[in-house]
Amino acid sequence: MTKVKLYDTTLRDGSQGEGISFSVEDKLNIVRKLDLLGIHYIEGGWPGSNPKDMQFFSQVKKLNLKNSKITAFGSTRRPQSKASADPNIKALLKTGTNVVTIFGKSWNLHVKDILRTTLKENLKMIKDTVSYLSGKGLEVIYDAEHFFDGYQANPSYSLDTLLAAQEAGCRTIVLCDTNGGMITSRLREIITDVISMVNVPLGIHTHNDSGMAVANSIAACQSGCRHVQGTINGYGERCGNANLCSVIPNLKLKMDLDCISDKKLKDLTEVARFVAETANMVLENNQPFVGKSAFSHKGGIHVNAVMKKPLSYEHIEPSRVGNKRRMLISELSGQSNVLIKAKQMEIDLQKGTPQTKKILNLLQDLEHKGYQFEAAEASFELLMKKALAKYKKFFELEGFKVLVEKKNNKLISEATIKLKVKGVVEHTAAEGDGPVNALDKALRKALSGFYPALSQMHLSDFKVRVLNAETGTAAKVRVLIQSQDSKDSWSTVGVHENIIEASWQALVDSVEYKLLKNKA
Repeated sequence: MTKVKLYDTTLRDGSQGEGISFSVEDKLNIVRKLDLLGIHYIEGGWPGSNPKDMQFFSQVKKLNLKNSKITAFGSTRRPQSKASADPNIKALLKTGTNVVTIFGKSWNLHVKDILRTTLKENLKMIKDTVSYLSGKGLEVIYDAEHFFDGYQANPSYSLDTLLAAQEAGCRTIVLCDTNGGMITSRLREIITDVISMVNVPLGIHTHNDSGMAVANSIAACQSGCRHVQGTINGYGERCGNANLCSVIPNLKLKMDLDCISDKKLKDLTEVARFVAETANMVLENNQPFVGKSAFSHKGGIHVNAVMKKPLSYEHIEPSRVGNKRRMLISELSGQSNVLIKAKQMEIDLQKGTPQTKKILNLLQDLEHKGYQFEAAEASFELLMKKALAKYKKFFELEGFKVLVEKKNNKLISEATIKLKVKGVVEHTAAEGDGPVNALDKALRKALSGFYPALSQMHLSDFKVRVLNAETGTAAKVRVLIQSQDSKDSWSTVGVHENIIEASWQALVDSVEYKLLKNKA
């Protein structure tokens, strides 16, 4: 099987994405995950650019990596100087890595207008830098920055830059679509031209400014590249880099190229989510392979087909990349959706029965009114159990009152609530950061003596969406609440013209689901 080397630049190129900033500890934790995944090269950063990267290179040496080589990144020496005297080159050597990646200019526009030097001097810069580092016994990867734009502008000169790096001793030459504007067909033509003219392995580094970074990376490997660079989740400057979470399974599962083991491929979804969490970014639900919705089915016809034969609507088995199949509940659902959810919730339902039809009709009616159960499966479970008379009330509301007061330029929210719990009337009050927080505290205060398990849960997210904005402040709103305890998380929904009432509905479902889950 043909092998392709994976090169991750999340910690350098990925960190240049808007809103992303990794601490040294973040970077070390990501390295551990990437090493376990089986990434061949992990680019740690540019040591000549900031003290944090130097600290990272000092600490990463302490990790006992099994699969990955840490790479330091830098540029060719400055014009009219020597590589041995260049401070950035010295910083690269100071990292102590056995692999360095050097980028140089391949586009005559950049040489003349950005570096403001001659084409001849640029070739010397490439040759001198690569030769100096290779002479130190390092594995040098040469990144030909802006190569495809440069090749279209001046093919012979761009090729000369590659040959200069090759003659100086680099081990791999990486062709970079730095501006991310290449069309796949043209990229393949250029690689076909180049591949016969160089003797070292070719690699590919693409950006996503035209939305083609993954496609271009795959096409490059089809054209003979045996080294592919990218980032986890496609993070990177502007529109990002090639997303390794899409590149890897496509190479492995669709092209039969050996880049990662089957066992390690099953960790891909976990790694994608870990890096997103570490970067404090939301992992897009619709991200291919690893997104929460990548193998989710909503339409009744789709669900029915998938239950009979998953291949009918899934291009791979989700478990191969560590993901899982999900059946969504909505007004588009058929009986198959309801039956699957019932089975998952250990509720006995049969196709075609009055109970199943009742639940389906109730679901469609509520979604028409604005409820959304695909994002609130805990509320849907409660709905089913109530419809089937398989639910006991944990408490009865007699009434609540919420006050919001501005005093001394400070907002104060207070909720008073009256409940009947196990035959006992509880009348409590609590203050909170807002009206919903005050209601939550008052409700827990009233119930805690009867249901101690509630102390284990907390609200982790609160979302409000206006459903009919044209009615202005009288609009109906949908509130989604996410709650969690030490073992699980769940989502609930409420809908009403009054945001407090919608929040109360979602809040009560959240508490009742926890009690139901704990068999209180």
